[in-house]
Amino acid sequence: MSKRTFKIVILPGDGIGPEVVAEATRVLEVVSASSSDVEIKLETHDFGGCSIDKHGEPLTAATLEACKLADAILLGAIGGPKWGVNSKVRPEQALLALRKALGLYANIRPANFASDSLLAYSPLKPSVARGVDIIVIRELIGGAYFGERKELGARAQEDAAWDTMIYSVPEVQRITRSRRQVASPDPPLPVHSIDKANVLASSRLWRKVATETIQNEFPQLKLDHHLVDSASMLIVANPKKLNGVILTENLFGDILSDESSVIPGSLGLLPSASLAARPLWPNTAHRRSSPRRVYEPIHGSAPDIAGQGIANPIGTILSAAMLCGTRSVWRSPAKAIEAAVEGARRQGDRREGLRTADLGGSSKTKDIGHKVVEILKATL
Repeated sequence: MSKRTFKIVILPGDGIGPEVVAEATRVLEVVSASSSDVEIKLETHDFGGCSIDKHGEPLTAATLEACKLADAILLGAIGGPKWGVNSKVRPEQALLALRKALGLYANIRPANFASDSLLAYSPLKPSVARGVDIIVIRELIGGAYFGERKELGARAQEDAAWDTMIYSVPEVQRITRSRRQVASPDPPLPVHSIDKANVLASSRLWRKVATETIQNEFPQLKLDHHLVDSASMLIVANPKKLNGVILTENLFGDILSDESSVIPGSLGLLPSASLAARPLWPNTAHRRSSPRRVYEPIHGSAPDIAGQGIANPIGTILSAAMLCGTRSVWRSPAKAIEAAVEGARRQGDRREGLRTADLGGSSKTKDIGHKVVEILKATL
């Protein structure tokens, strides 16, 4: 029987993106080679700043079409000072357009410690950081980033700029229901809904609809509400109070997910996934029953270290593990990838072990990738 093909579009992006994605790609190739019934087909495309340089736009029609027909997408990182915020064409426009086109409405981002040995790298005191285990679910395609806006004009009478933050009942219901995408222990993780209901009308709608949806559809879940300014203080003063699932809208989630992600000490360690509600286009190769998703590390393009081969690829490799974990035929390889990362990390706990510069070591990006692949090959 011939192997079923699973198409993954690779978007290395800018800065350190190509370096860390290369190591995750090696991991996916090992998984594909070890499978008797599924073959991974990798297809690389320009995205972000590198696409601007080559094609004059951050997301070409060809790249978008490839993403629409893919089973999953693995993204590195985009952006850099080369393409400044005042440029009319910016790398970040590619990400917003991709989210909208694919219906990627929810981003899931964890913030936790794989080992207590990493507590020393947290900006928080060990007594405050120990035991933090937060998952941020951020709404991705609504709110201020996608509302109507007006830029500052050149004429005197156009001396103002504005953005609008709009949310509908169905949008809030959809993101609240995405809570089911997070595997839960027994008892289930509590949900902390974050808003600014004391000031914003959209937040008052958010709080009302989130409460009704949880009460009517997930009565077993514990739900509480925090104002965004209070939540931002808790994340640095007593983050364990927010252990569980943080559920919030686009702008607040952008800020709070970045704030919580620095608690583990290195942005290079953590993966993330962006989810679509359902397949929006037929795949001519085979029918799919699961929605399209984008997987990426939480870090940025880090142009200051790009090309030096010292970026930490663990977050990208774990993003590949998340990708595999969504497919029943690859749940075992997903766990094997996570175990291989843990094996490489344990070596890093030793004085002369494997650690990249962000964790106080001198290992190269390829050193980490090689060790993970070595352990993975011995396991699969």
